[in-house]
Amino acid sequence: MPKVLQSTEMGGTTSQRKHLNCIKNLCRKMIFVENRRKKIERIKNDYPNAEILDITSKSESKYAQLLSPFYPHGNIPIPFSPGYTAKSVEGIWQGLKVFEGVGIDMSSFQNDTMSGLKRTVRKYGKPLGHQKGILSTELLNYFDARMKIYIPSYLWVLENIESVKSIIYKIKERSKSNDIVFLDYNTNIDFRDISSPLSHAGLVKLYIEGEYPKAYIEYSPLSKEDMGSISNNKNINKSSNNPRQLNLF
Repeated sequence: MPKVLQSTEMGGTTSQRKHLNCIKNLCRKMIFVENRRKKIERIKNDYPNAEILDITSKSESKYAQLLSPFYPHGNIPIPFSPGYTAKSVEGIWQGLKVFEGVGIDMSSFQNDTMSGLKRTVRKYGKPLGHQKGILSTELLNYFDARMKIYIPSYLWVLENIESVKSIIYKIKERSKSNDIVFLDYNTNIDFRDISSPLSHAGLVKLYIEGEYPKAYIEYSPLSKEDMGSISNNKNINKSSNNPRQLNLF
């Protein structure tokens, strides 16, 4: 029987949203995303019943690293570039960036070191956008590049790399009985929010929950009003009891 929330657990917007989530999802367990830089003690305090999984490239768990966009799975199709592939999703994202005076970087596509991939404003100057494929001259703005390059590339990994598919399955099964906290360096889990970099952990969460962005739907970026409303409802729905590091194997 689902846990009945006591009055001491209720309070304002947070409790109302928690209650609505419980009704909508039949009180199923939930997946959260937190910043890897946050002290682990604070995360455990905020989510005392959750299992914790670091899915960044710095994770101590080899299988968890496989979910990082930096991981060199290899043979990942580069969007709008028939016949061209890259080692990693991050390599695609960084390689197709275009700056004032600096075009795409073909070496990024074959970088399999999980390091040296970032192409920053500090080093290359003002960004102009992302090139729509290796052979194109068309530039995509930040939101369109996210929707047409990054998100499809990461989806390809989720659906075509057998080791990744196995991990996703195990996490999904575990999430049926346990709250889970993903650790990521970015915590923006709304793909429409272009005010900060997108969390790949947020994409994993969306994929497991069946809410991954659909290619056939035309999305628009969030307005300032939308972002203001969402920011007031972050970091909610905490669980209870004892935290533990998620171990899938």
